[in-house]
Amino acid sequence: MSAHCQLTGAEPGFGNAISHSHRRTPRRFDPNIQHKRYRLPSEGRNVRLTLSVRAIRTVDSIGIEAAVARIRARGGKV
Repeated sequence: MSAHCQLTGAEPGFGNAISHSHRRTPRRFDPNIQHKRYRLPSEGRNVRLTLSVRAIRTVDSIGIEAAVARIRARGGKV
């Protein structure tokens, strides 16, 4: 599963884990990605989106139609 949000474009960040002795090792900061299914009334079908939890709250706020329009404007496939 790709750690990439379809709505916001959130991707993993990279950095270092720093131990107690201050040694640094590479690590990855993944966004909280979830699969969520929504009913798209205009097309009469369900869509399954890969969203971060922040994007799920955005969909709840603006609605699924506006969210799908934003995804398509970014060049994403729904």
